[in-house]
Amino acid sequence: MALIENYHGHPIENITINGRDAGIVKPKEGTANGKWLLKTEYFTAFPQAELMLLEKGYHIAHSYTKTRWFVEEDNKAKADLAEYMHNELGLSRRCAIVGMSCGGMQGIYFGAEYPEYVSCMYLDAPVVNLLSIPCGFGKTADCPANEPMLNELLKGKGMTFEDLLVYREHPYDYIPKLVSHKIPLILVSGDSDTVVNFEENGYYLQKAYEEAGIPLEVHIKPGGDHHPHGIPDNNAAIVDFILKYDK
Repeated sequence: MALIENYHGHPIENITINGRDAGIVKPKEGTANGKWLLKTEYFTAFPQAELMLLEKGYHIAHSYTKTRWFVEEDNKAKADLAEYMHNELGLSRRCAIVGMSCGGMQGIYFGAEYPEYVSCMYLDAPVVNLLSIPCGFGKTADCPANEPMLNELLKGKGMTFEDLLVYREHPYDYIPKLVSHKIPLILVSGDSDTVVNFEENGYYLQKAYEEAGIPLEVHIKPGGDHHPHGIPDNNAAIVDFILKYDK
């Protein structure tokens, strides 16, 4: 995988931790506030909120994954990156998670398994139910992307389709553990998402958080499809949430 050298005009410092490549974007000299974001996937995509936080002194970090569909070794690599950010750069041990689509799925797994590294999460159209996407058993059955994404998932996870049908480690299955850690969440989705249907995915997070009484902010975009991620004309809401709960 080719490493990215530039983050929207900001240089990326590429490093290797325990054999895994990672990238770090640093704020302007003299502005660092000791905090950082972990962009779980799609490092440079839809960066509006991240750029706003970079201006406020946040570092942005990313660990390159073996597959966007999640394997446990990618989770461990994120934990190794968190240790590096704390021990080598002197930043907070805990970070704010930024996870979009499959990156949202990765955020669920990471927050569930490594809560000691997570202060709060911004999840945008997160994949929660693999039977919905990429299997297409629900409201997005006619999504043209389903079949290639399914083939990618099976290859990346080393599974057969039959394995997936009886799989019991969907992101959905990790929601109880995530909820038990009481990690504040801002959840964003479009109500017309043709790829990751909210009712079959993000809604399960919303329901579990509301029932548990954990800090939660939900933004459903009227007429919004899967892209663009973020909140049009109001990414400040994401920034404000992270600033409030990243402690």
